[in-house]
Amino acid sequence: MTKNKHDVNKHSMTVAPLQNVALFSSLMSRVVNRPHHLPGMATFSGFSGYGKTWSAIYAANKHRAYYVELDETWTKKKLCQEILRAVGGYAKGHTIADYVTGIVEMMASTRLPLIVDEADYLVAKNQVNILRGIHDKSGAPVILIGEEALPEKLTKWERVHNRMLDWVQAEPASFEDGRHLARLYAPNVSIGDDLMQKITAASNGRVRRICVNIEKVREFAVTRGIDTIGIDEWGDQELFRAQPPKRRK
Repeated sequence: MTKNKHDVNKHSMTVAPLQNVALFSSLMSRVVNRPHHLPGMATFSGFSGYGKTWSAIYAANKHRAYYVELDETWTKKKLCQEILRAVGGYAKGHTIADYVTGIVEMMASTRLPLIVDEADYLVAKNQVNILRGIHDKSGAPVILIGEEALPEKLTKWERVHNRMLDWVQAEPASFEDGRHLARLYAPNVSIGDDLMQKITAASNGRVRRICVNIEKVREFAVTRGIDTIGIDEWGDQELFRAQPPKRRK
């Protein structure tokens, strides 16, 4: 899918201090401000739940970048249609070549970067060279976001691999990330450092799981009428660890 400016602004105001937001923003700055003789492709990869998409949305706003989130069902034609829509380009015909020409013309004129999320689908469907061609012909930066193994998968395409300016890996969420998320999503409940450490550990560095556990703690505190909660108050309550329940006999 594509993100409109309202969506980008809404997310960017809330996630800015997260460490992976800073990592991705730094990567974007290097690619955007690179010397013209250097390649302008890059990857940002990591395990699911590390907040890569949040990071991309924030950077898209900061750098006025185009943003496209791929879908497993997309054909090459649908991919090109969605990128053309994201960059605001115009195609003179209805073929893949027409769409790519429209994308290249618009990106060459604006020189704004293109962020492609869920880029593992490009590999699975042999569509990577479309993005490499857009980069080569427009000269604009193209950043691919995907799962942990994406950089290794891309080595199959030597011409894509050779155009990478940098490979950056997302980091697991830290205690400070958890503290910031708690301020955002449980502003009326003070979560003690001891309990936040437990939440971060139980969530295995996944931002999504931290958010789920913060909500569990918030609900627990609200139903008991307390506004400060630590390990003592939480007691032996279970935190969400994403483990499926065992089959019942």
